[in-house]
Parts: sequence; C-alpha cells; structure tokens
Amino acid sequence: MLGVVLPWRGRARLRKLLAIPHVSTMERLSLYASTIAFQWIIATLVAWRAWAHGFTAAELGLTIDGKGRVLLIGIGGATTLAILQWLNLRRMGRLPAAERGLLQSLAERIFPQSRVEMLPYVALAVTAGLCEEFLYRGFALGAMIRAGSPVWAAVVISSILFGLAHIYQGRAGSVSTMLLGALFGTARIVYHSLVPVILWHSAVDLVAGVAGPRYLTQRLDSAPNKEYGEKIIS
Repeated sequence: MLGVVLPWRGRARLRKLLAIPHVSTMERLSLYASTIAFQWIIATLVAWRAWAHGFTAAELGLTIDGKGRVLLIGIGGATTLAILQWLNLRRMGRLPAAERGLLQSLAERIFPQSRVEMLPYVALAVTAGLCEEFLYRGFALGAMIRAGSPVWAAVVISSILFGLAHIYQGRAGSVSTMLLGALFGTARIVYHSLVPVILWHSAVDLVAGVAGPRYLTQRLDSAPNKEYGEKIIS
C-alpha cells in the first residue's frame, strides 16, 4: 500500500490536475476534502489492524517520555523547519517562473489562493502531519523493527516509502522529502515519540500553504515596479 498504491494515486491525481488549465476554488476545496478523508480512512484501517496484531502504543510511537522535553523539542524543531521552509520558498520565488518547473504548476493548483481556501488547507496540513507520521514513522517503522529489521534499515526504508508517496512532486521533490523523512525517522527513534515529528511535519506543510502562494503564484517575472508593489500590498 505505502510503496505502490499511494505513489500511483499521487501521480494519477497530479496528471489530472496538470491537465486542468485553471483550478477553481471548488475544485481545490474538493481536493483538500478528498485527501483529508482518504488519509484518515487509511490511518484508521492501519491502526485497527495494528491493534488486532498486538502492536503496543510504544511500538507505534504513541507515547511521550518526558512531556516537557518532547514538547520543547517539537516546538523548537517546528519553528526551525518553518523558517527554513519559508526561506527556501522565497528563494524559489525569486527565480523566473520558467525555472521553477513542476513546483510552479503545483503551487498554482494546490496551494490556497484565498482566505476561503486557507482554513481547509490548514486542516489538510494538520491531517498530513498526524496521518502520514503515524503511517510512516509509527506503523511502517515499528512493523519493520518488530519483524527484526535493524533500526537504521527501518528508518531508511520508511523514508524511501515516504519519498515515493511524494513522487508527484517530481524527482527533486521526492528526494528532498525522502531526506526529510530520514530526519523525522531518526527523531522518532531518539525521542521514542511521534509528537515532535507530527509538529515538524505540520509546520512544514502550513508554511508551504502560506509562503507558497505569496512567492510562487503572485510574483511577476519582470523586475519589481510600482504596479507590482501595489498588487502585493493590496
């Protein structure tokens, strides 16, 4: 499921999106709603089967050892990753649109373009943080360790699966997501909890929804001028 079905579904939905010249608000809201529902359904089914097979909360990363320390690490890491994500999107926004490649097309179709779309997008970002971390750093990683895999191998394999699930972002996006997954997997092992990585993941996606439209969908390729400045201010 994680290595084949989810990557295939992501690529299929991307092809459908790219075939649409302009994505309307209703189409974008429908995309958010269907993705939220799909992720919660998959996470619920996996949680049910994991419970049926006797997985403990600790094996799935659903415990917190030292609440204060874990929350501090979670908030600190989320802040750091959010800043890095913002700076990276700002850097990408300074490139000509033709050089942004697939990222530009994704930004125009996926990121929220109005306040009406922002609240559902926030729900989507939080859902991704909760469900994807449970699936990849909770269940997948825990199942491999339970089956006798070395911890480092479980982190690597779960990160590869995570990158494949984001293959719709292109090769560069998939590789960067894979590396981020390795960081998340290592943190989950070190801190024995999914809480920090849930916060980190949600923060990265939330910033993408705020900074993405700002830098990737409203920027003109020509040099800044008075008219452009007025558009941004308004």
